Amino acid sequence: MKLIIRYIRPYLKQMSLGLVIKFFGTIMDLFLPYILAHIIDQVIPLKEMAPVLWWGALMILCAAVAWITNIIANRMASLVAKKSIFAIRHDLFEKIFSLGNAQVDQATIPSLISRMTTDTYNLHRMIGMMQRIGIRAPILLLGGILVTWTLDWVLAAILMAILPIMGIIVYRISKSGVPLYTALQEKNDALVRKVRESIGGIRVIKALSKEKDEKDRFFEVNRKVYQAETHANRIMAINSPIMNLILNLGLVLVVAVGAWRVQIGATGVGTITAFLSYFTIILNAMLTLTRVLTMYSRSLASARRIGEVLALPPVLQPEAQQGGAREEAIRFENVCFSYHKKKNNLDSISFSLGKGERLGILGATGAGKSTIASLLMRFYDPDAGRILLKGKDLRSMPPQEIRKAFGVVFQNDQLFRTTIGENVRIGREISEEAVIEALKDAQGEGFVAEKGGIEAMIEPKASNLSGGQKQRLLIARALAGKPEFLILDDSSSALDFKTDAALRKVLREKYADTTAILIAQRVSAVRDCDQILVLEEGKMAGLGSHEDLMENCPLYREIYRLQTGEEART
Repeated sequence: MKLIIRYIRPYLKQMSLGLVIKFFGTIMDLFLPYILAHIIDQVIPLKEMAPVLWWGALMILCAAVAWITNIIANRMASLVAKKSIFAIRHDLFEKIFSLGNAQVDQATIPSLISRMTTDTYNLHRMIGMMQRIGIRAPILLLGGILVTWTLDWVLAAILMAILPIMGIIVYRISKSGVPLYTALQEKNDALVRKVRESIGGIRVIKALSKEKDEKDRFFEVNRKVYQAETHANRIMAINSPIMNLILNLGLVLVVAVGAWRVQIGATGVGTITAFLSYFTIILNAMLTLTRVLTMYSRSLASARRIGEVLALPPVLQPEAQQGGAREEAIRFENVCFSYHKKKNNLDSISFSLGKGERLGILGATGAGKSTIASLLMRFYDPDAGRILLKGKDLRSMPPQEIRKAFGVVFQNDQLFRTTIGENVRIGREISEEAVIEALKDAQGEGFVAEKGGIEAMIEPKASNLSGGQKQRLLIARALAGKPEFLILDDSSSALDFKTDAALRKVLREKYADTTAILIAQRVSAVRDCDQILVLEEGKMAGLGSHEDLMENCPLYREIYRLQTGEEART
């Protein structure tokens, strides 16, 4: 609830004005049965048409004022809800991008998507509903009770007797709603996750004719969402029939007691008519409150989920650390790291690079190659050891400062639905000449010209590009900023040997002062590096030049033999 209050606080004046207008319009609604009772009991017995017309005109005026004020108040409520949720979505999106990778892993991307969409939508509905009918219903309820008390206190006492019972029921049912809707949102997270997996792998699914299996798996996830939502809605739906039963029983008592009081002359027919109208108003107000409380329970669960993300502590902040003994471009000192803190994904990794040197990293899938790149970009901090960048411990540097110094291409990097030039530029202030130069260095100048130049559009998921073209655009993006450090994570796997060789030649000659880390599966991609790090299950199997490893590293010799077909020379 604190989250909602924080975001609607800037609009309190507008909300207050809307509530005053809503209050005035609701009071006009409450006047209508009272005027009707007065006409029946006081005006009609006079047997004069003029007073009837005057009081009838007053009823029409009250109805018109109520209609106009409700429209104005509802529009103002919608505007407040829209602006509040706009701010919440903006801050939530900004917060997600400030999270450390470990926090994103813990929250999970499907859950973050669900919080950005379903949960914010629930809050939007609740903020609007609370201003529209969440205020109107209590006014009708309390106002109706007060007016009925002035009409006939005996009949009002019947109503007052049943209200505490109804209040207890509403409270008990609503209290159980929050955990139920929290569980429902968690099931929705699983549904989003399944949809993302299925859509992302739709080509593989179709190629292997696994549509039925995917439908069955989706059916199971969808069934759990259905069951959770049905259970929550059934519990919350108990409110309406119980309220109807209690209020209608009260209505029967009112009719019976009212008929008796009319018979003995204690009250008038108009009073009973008005009382029945007010009883209906009170009934509808109570039913409306149950709907509001149901929405409130659902939104409170969503607000808690959003608040959990917004309240996550900042990570990867600068810490006071000692520098290295001598300034090197990059240095790993006995670095150990585990994603889930069970088994090390990297174990005692140590190497150093001078300015302009190139390190090749080679190893099987899952050996920890990309993890080294993630640590170097400070997406994560090591569990043990330290990483130095130009003599400074990475933990003493803000992540933004680190990442500005790097040009990086990760596996399965994203191209956006915009122009080729903007995909290379990606929001940075890079001139058109620099973009074209980067494309040329990345061996992408030819196909870009065929596409229509850097203003040509890239389709969603880069469906109008081949794998090699995508990789060359990603490499151009990394080179365009003239980075001090360069990380290429398996970024040439889709390139033919000729293009790959030309790219490596450009990197060697034109970017000689750029310290580079090349992660690859092919020996040919790292053979010319100053050092080659061979990883096996997160541990160092060898470190040195190609010649050194051919002599001293059996794993490297085996990889070389398998890829080239040549026998290793010793």
